[in-house]
Parts: sequence; C-alpha cells; structure tokens
Amino acid sequence: MASPIATRFLTGITTSGTPHLGNYVGSIRHSVRHSLAPGVESFFFLADYHALIKVDEPARIPQSTLEIAASWLACGLDPERVTFYRQSDIPEIPELTWFLTCVTGKGVLNRAHAYKSQLDKNIARGEDPDTDVTAGLFMYPVLMGADILMFNAHKVPVGRDQVQHIEMARDMGQRFNHLYGAHFTLPEAEIDDAVATLPGLDGRKMSKSYDNTIPLFAPRAQMQKLIAGIVTDSRAPGEAKDTEGSALFQIFQAFATADETAALRKAYAEGIGWGDAKQLVFERIDRELAPMRERYEALLNDPAQIERILLAGAEKARQLSRPFMTRLRHAVGLRDLSSLGGQGAAASKKTGKGAKAGKPTFKQYRERDGLFYFKLLDAHNGTLLQSRGFQSPQDAGRAIGALQHRPNEALATLAEQLEPVDNDAMRAVMAALEELAGQAS
Repeated sequence: MASPIATRFLTGITTSGTPHLGNYVGSIRHSVRHSLAPGVESFFFLADYHALIKVDEPARIPQSTLEIAASWLACGLDPERVTFYRQSDIPEIPELTWFLTCVTGKGVLNRAHAYKSQLDKNIARGEDPDTDVTAGLFMYPVLMGADILMFNAHKVPVGRDQVQHIEMARDMGQRFNHLYGAHFTLPEAEIDDAVATLPGLDGRKMSKSYDNTIPLFAPRAQMQKLIAGIVTDSRAPGEAKDTEGSALFQIFQAFATADETAALRKAYAEGIGWGDAKQLVFERIDRELAPMRERYEALLNDPAQIERILLAGAEKARQLSRPFMTRLRHAVGLRDLSSLGGQGAAASKKTGKGAKAGKPTFKQYRERDGLFYFKLLDAHNGTLLQSRGFQSPQDAGRAIGALQHRPNEALATLAEQLEPVDNDAMRAVMAALEELAGQAS
C-alpha cells in the first residue's frame, strides 16, 4: 500500500528544565525550519509524563512546560501548521503504554541504556543493583514507544544516543502487528549530523547535568556575563589562538555565516584578545535571539495563552488518537459484547482447541465513535488489513467489494481509508485478496 504523501515527524521535549543555547542549535532551530518544509507533517509534544521520572519537585514541571512551550513558539513554531500538545492531555497514550507493556519482553527492557546505566552505577558503588530504580525508569522505553506509535510517526529526530529507543519502539510495533494485525507504522530514527552540538561554559557538552548551560532567553546583561565566563586559555592579546578545541569559537560558528566564521578564524590567528572575542560572540548571538527574546517574554507573561494553544493542539491530536485507540481496543479484544449478537456460543466453539482453519474473510462492524469499519481476517482469524472509519455501512461495503474483485487497483485507490501495512504483511494481504477474488470469479 502506498504511504501517505506527507512524511510524519514526531519530536518530544521532556519538561524538566529551562531551554538553553544547546537545545536551540541542536534541536529547536532545525526542527522549526523543517516543520515549514513541503511534504512534512510535524508533531511536537511536551513530555511531562517523562518528567515525572526525573523531577521530584512538582512545581518545576509546569514551570518548565511554560518555558519550553514559550521558547518553541518564540522561535517560530506555528501551532496552526503543526500539532503541538502536552503529553498528559492525551489519555490514549497511557492506555497504549499498557497495551505495549503486554507485548514487550522484560529482556528487551533489561537492555535499555538508562536502566543499565543506573544498575552499573549502583554496582560500582557496591550497592544493590536495583537501588533507586523505579518501575517508571524501567518502563520509560514503553512510554516512549507509545508516544511514537500512537501517531504512526515515520521519522523521529534523535541524537545517536537515543537511537535505541526508536529501535525498541519498532520492536514493540512489530510484535503488536504480528499478534493483532497491521496497525502501526514502524518508525525510523532521523539523525542529522549537520546539526551542531554546542559546548558549555566549561568546554564540555552543554547540558544541565553539568551545570554549564547558557539559558536560551536569558536577559541581555545575563547572557553577556555568561559568555564572558566561557573558559579560555591563558594566551594574551597579540598571541595567535587556536580555533581547534575552542568552545568560544564553536559557539560562534553555530550562529555565524561562513564569512563571519572565516573572519573570526582570521582574528584568532592575528591574536585577538579573549575579551574582544567574547564580545563579538555575544553580539552575534544576541542579534539572532533579541527579536525572539521579546516574543518569549510576552508569552511567558501570558500562560493562559499558552494553555489555550496546548489544549487546541491536544484536541487536534485526539482527533487521531481517539478513533485509533477504538480500533486498537477492538483488535486486542476489549469489545462491546453486543457485537457478538446471538453467536457467542458458536464463536466459543470455533475458538476452542482444535478449531479448523477457515478461509480469508472480511468482517464489518460499527464502533463507539459511530463510524463503520472492516477488517480482513486470515484463515486463522488473525487481522491482515484494518480500515479507517467510514460514514456509512454502504461506503464500507463498497470498499470491501472493490478489494474482493479488484485487489491491486483497490489497494491503491483506498490507501487513505486503510491503515498502513508494511511490505512483509502486504504479501499476506495480497495472497488473501487473490484467494477471495478467485472465489468471486
């Protein structure tokens, strides 16, 4: 089946801190620009459930949510163009987390980097391996998998240290699809090596873990003071300076044009004083951030506006998550009993041990959302193909008829009305449809 024309990207931001320059050049700036590209459908969410694992001060989470939302919006994120929401406003996500928990092996989670890192620290200290290991830390990859799979993201922009989480989400989606039919698109990690990694005040990677960050929208005077405090060597004015390994030069380069970078490199070679170099760096950064800082401060002073934006984004997201969750509930067996009609006893016999395999068949039904659905079942009653909702049973019936009589043509024309199917599953779908087409002829 053809993929949707738009490629769906999904980005999550944990609400556990204040955005800094490293976040800006490493994620925000690039992601906002990319969200404006044609053929891209972008989802951005504030991962406040994830923050519960890391933050033990409840007041910090809403404050961080406010600061992060204001930062992204000030940097140009358009909530009309993208889906921008708060994770905890989507109740389908924790429900999907449980569904995925039930198909994910403990051995898979044992290999998660964050969990293994905590175990290694405990062992190195001679403590019990599970000291300070909560179930939340252990289950973190499953919640992340639910975030991604809920919206069938094609691409998830991450750093190389996060690729494992995308691989685990693929494993969960693949396992679920195998058991219950093709419901999930298997995501891919999107790594852009051109995106800068910024050094902090001490020369190490800028990170709140090292307490070496420069807040993205620090007031102008504070920004200038912080940049003046960046660690440099002891070379005096007039002595040539190396750009290699210079945190100050790397920070400048992340904001400057090629010509500006070349000019500072020349100034380094000619022995510019560190004070003058730091002033140049500050002025270049402030030139880019000053207009956005004004917008950020206005947003920060109007939290009610941000709340409205996030709730509107959540409603947009739930237009997808609600009906999708209805289908997933049906797939795993959480169903309205009235749909069994008077066939409960007969169905019980069919699903008992030794039940004979039948033939591929279509099953049409109505769900709680008022829409009409169908699925293609294989000879063992497993789901091969799942439809999206139709407004009337006649529309669903016509789609079924087209698939039965003209499989190849119908799969192409009905692509938007059918859930995505990967290449391996598509072979089984085609075999079943060809068998049905043969019976109809």
